[in-house]
Amino acid sequence: MSSSNPSPLVKRIRSFKYAFEGCRHVIRSQPNAWIHAAIMVAVIGIAYWLRLPARDWAVLVLTFTVVWMAEFANTALEAIVDLSSPDLHPLAKVAKDVSAGMVLVGAMGAILIGLLILGPPLAARFF
Repeated sequence: MSSSNPSPLVKRIRSFKYAFEGCRHVIRSQPNAWIHAAIMVAVIGIAYWLRLPARDWAVLVLTFTVVWMAEFANTALEAIVDLSSPDLHPLAKVAKDVSAGMVLVGAMGAILIGLLILGPPLAARFF
């Protein structure tokens, strides 16, 4: 086998490497990613302290995943828009604004889900 045609295993390993590079880029370059991460860690800590059942954990994990996917998609879309439209253009603005709105909708949904899941057991602990 020639070195110019890597094996399927090598291709899979490379694809994971590229995916992790993308994750690192988002974490390093997007200030909102730090906010998402901090809130996620806080929610995980509270959920652990409340000893939430597995179904609630599953909903929280799914919610975290949706927010992170929106943040990653937003970052990718912004990079594509910047590459394809380096000058200001009204449609580039629309694309970026709608993409940011996607993250906002995900984050607002996550807040609501967090309140629905964490609210009752927190109220029971404190009141």
